Amino acid sequence: MAGDHSTAHIIQSLVANLLISVAKGVAAVITGSGAMLAETLHSLADCGNQLLLLLGVRMSRRPPSEKHPLGHGRSLYFWSFMVALLLFSGGGVFSLYEGIHKLGHAGEVESVEVGLAVLALSLAIEGWATLKNIVEMNKRRRGKPFFQYLRDSKDSDLVVVFGENAAACLGLIFALLALLLASVTGDPRWDAIGTLAIGVVLIGVAVFLAIEVKSLLVGESADPEITAAAGALAVEDPKITRVLRLITVQQGPGEVLVALKLGFAAGMTVEQVAGTINEFETRLRGRCPEVKWCFVEPDIPRT
Repeated sequence: MAGDHSTAHIIQSLVANLLISVAKGVAAVITGSGAMLAETLHSLADCGNQLLLLLGVRMSRRPPSEKHPLGHGRSLYFWSFMVALLLFSGGGVFSLYEGIHKLGHAGEVESVEVGLAVLALSLAIEGWATLKNIVEMNKRRRGKPFFQYLRDSKDSDLVVVFGENAAACLGLIFALLALLLASVTGDPRWDAIGTLAIGVVLIGVAVFLAIEVKSLLVGESADPEITAAAGALAVEDPKITRVLRLITVQQGPGEVLVALKLGFAAGMTVEQVAGTINEFETRLRGRCPEVKWCFVEPDIPRT
């Protein structure tokens, strides 16, 4: 289920990427490495992406209004989707372009020691940020397999930040190998190959994130635990005879809509039905605090 949606994981990644992008940019100028330039632009793009996520979190916290009666929770999903698009275009596509250009116009890579030192430092910082993301996700996945949690999680901001950081780590490893091979073999085309590999990684991660966030953006069902809890609470009440329809929708981080059509015992008055519905809603919210909206349609007994 959705957890606490603090912005600490976003801010720590933003600070890390700001420092890393400056170091990479200086190293790219000194070495003339295409892979280093691709990594510099990747880190700068990540900084912009994290600012967009912070904007999304802030907008998702706005209260419901007459125009948006169910709140603004899906704003975070919209900005998460924008991050995936920017990661695809600003990071992946540009890296592919730069790699193809370098293959045809390969230039000598200089000051390799500087580039390797900066990449190693960047990998250490990115690795630390990624491990922090994993620790946070381990708290929330509650025994669910890690990759299944990535597919099922409603915490789009955490998944996007983890995707960015994991892609950055893999990209840095490719950049390190490319720069090292270019230096050892004297063939600068290895640098171009590393740049292409970084582009492929970024595009792959961006496509995965876009697919997952798009599902939330268009209206994904809530966690199965909430559906099961709502059904179980209805069955436990002797005044409710059957569950005819049960729908859950994830409206935003920690915000779930539940709609049910319930059958009630014969002979109940309108007041008794209304009271039973109110009791059911209270018990459901007590068990599942994520349920922010609950709509129940009563059905007449069958004769």
